[in-house]
Amino acid sequence: MNFKRHGLIAGIALTATLALAACGSDNETPSATGSSGSAGAPGGISCASGSLTAQGSSAQKNAMDEWIKAYQLACSGAKIDYQPTGSGAGITAFNGGTADFAGSDSALKDGDETTKSTARCGGSPALNLPMVTGPIAIAYNLDGVKDLQLKPETLAKIFSGAVKTWDDAAIKADNPSATLPSTPILAVHRSDSSGTTENFTDYLTKTAASAWTFGKDKVWKAQGGQAEKGSDGIAGAVKKSAGSIGYVEWSFAKANSLSTAKVYNGAGEYTALTGAAAGKTVQGAKVVGTGDDLKLSIDYATKEAGAYPIILVTYEIVCSKGTPADKLPLVKSFLGYTASADGQKALDKLGYAPLPESVRAKVEASIKNLA
Repeated sequence: MNFKRHGLIAGIALTATLALAACGSDNETPSATGSSGSAGAPGGISCASGSLTAQGSSAQKNAMDEWIKAYQLACSGAKIDYQPTGSGAGITAFNGGTADFAGSDSALKDGDETTKSTARCGGSPALNLPMVTGPIAIAYNLDGVKDLQLKPETLAKIFSGAVKTWDDAAIKADNPSATLPSTPILAVHRSDSSGTTENFTDYLTKTAASAWTFGKDKVWKAQGGQAEKGSDGIAGAVKKSAGSIGYVEWSFAKANSLSTAKVYNGAGEYTALTGAAAGKTVQGAKVVGTGDDLKLSIDYATKEAGAYPIILVTYEIVCSKGTPADKLPLVKSFLGYTASADGQKALDKLGYAPLPESVRAKVEASIKNLA
């Protein structure tokens, strides 16, 4: 399914106006007996009570913090704990039964991950539910240089260690009008198993294969550079280290007031990171899962004019069936809120792009089918 064929909102933007333009969802989700709050609670939340423990993607930490705050304010009988331990750790915790749901910046892989998740769900498949669209920013700290622009091949050479100083010929070629210093480059990458790393290395693999020979992986394979744990670690390191560059979700770049580079896309233009530009790449994604599973395939080489090509989608990993009876109402209620028009609208100010309406509605329907 191509999003364009479903009347997708043109140029998804991080503004309430555009987010609301295509919304109008049915936010009713089953409530647990004796739940606190009501369907008339702020944001149209239909409350359930109890507690949930979840972990995983740090890319969605800021989104989860916002959602949990709003949900618990509306629903005094609910307690939700989300720990940004990284996508790999989140899937491990979910499969091991210590997390009620997990956040992952990549869908469950066929094979061992899927086998374990099916076993954890009592023989029923786990679902990949796209919930957070987070553009990956190329954040940098370089005094005197504004509007840095980079091609995929240059990015690959920087993060592989082939380009070592800011005045390298490759960077000069991308920035002919800039005065670049001879400052050494400090390339910052994730130290933990990370879906952000997997998405970024997937982007490099598909757009700069000749310069990036380390493949796609959740674990960083290239030598050199500086390793930091979590999105907070990447953003903090770039902020304090002159001459540094790192890949991090846009929300963390915004929160730390970091400069972000324009990235060359398949249409042959350098594009600044905006919600609308990221949305144009999301428009070309396809749903490749079946039934209630909504795994996506992203075209990083999109030729859509004005598209910012480096994005990731964070999935909530949850059992299609098999969630314990005392947890199920709250899982459906909370995730139902995050997938609602109101829940997605809450992300506008944080540096995330709301889900396209055609996918948002499917996610909401999948959550209602959880059993």
